[in-house]
Amino acid sequence: MGKITRLLPALLLCVSVLQCSDTVTDPADQPPRALTPAEIETVSAFNDFGFELFGEINETDEGDTNVFVSPLSVSMALGMTMNGARGTTEQAMKSTLEFASMDMADINEAYQGLMDLLPGLDPEVLFQVANSIWYRMGEDIREEFLGACRTYFDADVTEIDFGSPGAAPTINGWVDEKTHGKIKKIVPDPVPADIVMYLINAIYFKGTWTEEFDPSLTHDDTFNLRKGGQVPCRMMARPEAGEMVEFEYFADSEAEVIDLPYAKGWYTMTLVLPREGVDFENLIAGIDGERWKAWADSLSIHEGRLLMPKFETTYEIELKDALSALGMGPAFTPAADFSGMRESGGLWIDKVKHKTYVKVDEAGTEAAAVTSVGMVDSVDPDTFVMHINRPFLFAIRERHSGTILFIGKIVNPGYPQ
Repeated sequence: MGKITRLLPALLLCVSVLQCSDTVTDPADQPPRALTPAEIETVSAFNDFGFELFGEINETDEGDTNVFVSPLSVSMALGMTMNGARGTTEQAMKSTLEFASMDMADINEAYQGLMDLLPGLDPEVLFQVANSIWYRMGEDIREEFLGACRTYFDADVTEIDFGSPGAAPTINGWVDEKTHGKIKKIVPDPVPADIVMYLINAIYFKGTWTEEFDPSLTHDDTFNLRKGGQVPCRMMARPEAGEMVEFEYFADSEAEVIDLPYAKGWYTMTLVLPREGVDFENLIAGIDGERWKAWADSLSIHEGRLLMPKFETTYEIELKDALSALGMGPAFTPAADFSGMRESGGLWIDKVKHKTYVKVDEAGTEAAAVTSVGMVDSVDPDTFVMHINRPFLFAIRERHSGTILFIGKIVNPGYPQ
């Protein structure tokens, strides 16, 4: 099975923004500027990498676990790390991150440009990106590497005594602050003795729906599990039974797709619900970037009614196996070349830890992600009723650049109050 076809279409999307309101309109404001060619290529790389990563993770999952990842967070943490890679290690990282055709200068400038653009795109959506580097006291880390991370990733750089009792709490305190308390810990306490450096990215998103769900319409319902059986859930509805409003919607023989905008419409959640009888995991395995874009481009205004569950979930994964399977294996061995970080070399990646949080309710969505890279020595109906009562895929995307922020699947929404 090819790299992309293994991937799940996910959350974290493509370009068009679609609105879900009684009257669907274009975003209220024009974008502040056009994307540069390097930014366009970088966004494409983000999304391709996101599909590949989600697919690789999903392949190893048993199918009954919620999965939620931030390709943007993983890419940024590894993008900083890649500034210190050289030779075959750099090429392996570029290939895995889908940057093989780009040089490092263009990649860095594109990261920088998108970090400047995305947080301020919609003043009614809170979207924050933060990066940091923490390295062992006394290590001779190349200033040009640290300077690149400061310049292009706005990274906070701290030399710290990893052996002190306060080291891990300090780093985790930074994570807690940058995710607004949603992710409190990413590094172990105490810090392992062989750790030389942590490169960390944190992302926080909070957006209210352009048209909120009426809490009085939220009701008890059931959600069908993939392997049979049901669990109770709280089902939101818009509008009330017997009425229809306009959504951006598309359906074919395999899936229904709907777009729900936040605030002014630059950010949206795109949901993909398999048709009855279509296997969810097979649907995911068959999605690639081209198909995802085709779905997004096919969205158009339809009158309908939406029922979707409230949900809140956390997710945690160590990404070494998935990234190695995608081609980044050389970076995880003592043979890795990170001489761009430390002149004496001898560094390689020990772990890439990823944690996420998401809550979806009547008001909107709150989501957070943290990625830590640890370096060690050596059908198209006119109307519809879309009832999301079985496993589904969702993504949070930014429409102007097309950047995928988060990708996820919900196989059990739980029973959030």
